[in-house]
Amino acid sequence: MQLRKVTAASAAVLALALTATACGSDDKDDSAGSGGGKKITIGIKIDQPGIGLKTPDGKFTGFDVDVATYVAKELGYDAKDINFKETKSADRETSIERGDVKFIAASYSINDERLQKVDFAGPYLLAHQDILVRADDTSIKSPEDLNNKKLCSVTGSTSAQNVKDKLAPKAQLQEYGGYSECLTGLENKAVDALTTDDSILAGYASQDANKGKFKLAGFKMTNENYGIGLKKGDADLKKKINDALTKMVSDGSWDKAVEANFGPAGYKNEAAPKIGNVVK
Repeated sequence: MQLRKVTAASAAVLALALTATACGSDDKDDSAGSGGGKKITIGIKIDQPGIGLKTPDGKFTGFDVDVATYVAKELGYDAKDINFKETKSADRETSIERGDVKFIAASYSINDERLQKVDFAGPYLLAHQDILVRADDTSIKSPEDLNNKKLCSVTGSTSAQNVKDKLAPKAQLQEYGGYSECLTGLENKAVDALTTDDSILAGYASQDANKGKFKLAGFKMTNENYGIGLKKGDADLKKKINDALTKMVSDGSWDKAVEANFGPAGYKNEAAPKIGNVVK
């Protein structure tokens, strides 16, 4: 009987040791956000120049990428510890809820519906719905001038419909498969304007192949408060990210990232928003 007691105790010790070893080898994100050599997975867009883009050589560029990298560094992660994961718009809340990503920086506008499912740090950028036109086009000076013009947006987007419903009821909506197709149509005069967030438009216009061809109208038709999405109720991580965003603004890194990613398009960005100040 004594032998059985010793054996049971030994088994318990062995199980505990195996559990500790397994935990030590876990390569999932560090839930405390303190780094320690572990990896962190961050959701981004990979097809939005200036915001989040995966280049042919496998690198990631864009304002959201710069923001996410800065935040991760403040959380204790080196650039080599970051795993950027494509997160499509329709999958953002699910990716956060499942724990597929630690947080998301992907032109992710804060709104009441999303706040029911996830929390947001920030906002870190105030964008607006705008239009992009050819650089030599002087015919569109206000949203109303889009009446009888061909207005392009991507299939499934509500941006063009918003313009037609509220500002230019006679606008001729043209849906293309992607923004690049809209840009080609704009350059070839198949369409007269392209609409979505001004930050996204500025990113496309800033690409080397597009420099000097297009300009933003500066209409500011809506307010889009970009925030960093994270799991609902994680107050500690939210505070750490907000602290990192505050530091990014105060040390000048935010301004440098804006200029680097949007400057070539002449993007007249808003000043960095104050944490928690969501503009309706």
